[in-house]
Amino acid sequence: MRVWPLWTLRRPALVYWLAVDLAALAVISYIIISSQPPTAAEIGTFGAIGGTAGFVIIGSSIYSHRIGEDERNPWAAHLCYLTAGMVALPCNLMVLLLFGPALHGVLSHRLESHRWVFTLSATALALFGTRSIIGWEEPRTGIATMVFASTVLLVLRAALIAIGLKLRSPAAHRDEVVGEPIDAVLGVVAVSIGGLMGFVATAMPVHVLMAAAPMALLERAAQLPQWRRSAQRDAKTGLANAVHWDGRARYELSKARPRSRPMAVMLLDLDHFKRVNDRVGHLAGDAALSAIALLLTGTVRRGDLVGRFGGEEFVVLLPDAEPAVARSVAQRVRLAVADLSVDTVDTGGREHRLTGLTVSIGVSTTQRFGYELPDLLVAADSALLAAKGYGRNVVEMA
Repeated sequence: MRVWPLWTLRRPALVYWLAVDLAALAVISYIIISSQPPTAAEIGTFGAIGGTAGFVIIGSSIYSHRIGEDERNPWAAHLCYLTAGMVALPCNLMVLLLFGPALHGVLSHRLESHRWVFTLSATALALFGTRSIIGWEEPRTGIATMVFASTVLLVLRAALIAIGLKLRSPAAHRDEVVGEPIDAVLGVVAVSIGGLMGFVATAMPVHVLMAAAPMALLERAAQLPQWRRSAQRDAKTGLANAVHWDGRARYELSKARPRSRPMAVMLLDLDHFKRVNDRVGHLAGDAALSAIALLLTGTVRRGDLVGRFGGEEFVVLLPDAEPAVARSVAQRVRLAVADLSVDTVDTGGREHRLTGLTVSIGVSTTQRFGYELPDLLVAADSALLAAKGYGRNVVEMA
């Protein structure tokens, strides 16, 4: 258990995530124990909603596999049919609908299974919390009630998840915590379609099949933010890749220029990193890169833009950073890397604790080199080469 990724969370995040998981488990257990057996009509309604959702999600999965899409997150489709269940089903059958996202998480072999469990638990709490507002036994389905309930469901789910993500990574960018505007739009569309499905299901369950087409379109549309984020992120570390970082950095520098805001660029290169790959293995090297990325985002200041340039080289844009501030941040990063230990496995499959990592850092500032990104990068790279020449594990200012 000690090597589970869950235990690598910061203590506040670990406590919160486990509390959400346990709360969801308690609510579901209570529902299972206290609910009456469903009627034949309720089972028919469940079959219509679950069957339509299963047809759409499985069909979309098959299509995605055929065209070579590996990463999928059908969260919008799940939210859609869960909303329908909230409107049309008793609570015990709502629990059965939760097996849909649960089964998807198991079959997709997610690396961060603890995050998937946490998201599922937060969704369950938001779902049953909203159900208690519109009526636990007999939900009210007036238009005003449903608009209010849909808003509560989206906000409560987003808040529960956002708190957990913020506790996990306090320095995380706002979009990484609460999502982008398109995520909110997709959520509104999902609960709207789900509410309509629920209304139809209570009267004519078989007509729920008509929701398959808009749900399929929603499921495909929900992949667009995922594809865009994947194109912007480095696969091994989750940091901004070189192209995305470059664009963001140029934008921030252009905003800073008219007001002469001090900015700095920090280039970092892991010392003798090839030795790690050669002696311990490339898997250990990948684990070290991921650990460095996590350390960087937690060590630099809130608002600093961290990216990976490739290989063992990272880059950070520091807004509102005088030279003294930039040097202080760089020294803090250097010392944190020197203290880092990474639990990994060697080429023989044996557990190995990787220590002794160091980093050389070159820093350039707008006070000396202006606000053109290429000039700042060239200056930082020259300072980095000087740091390497001075014996490594050194911060050098350009």
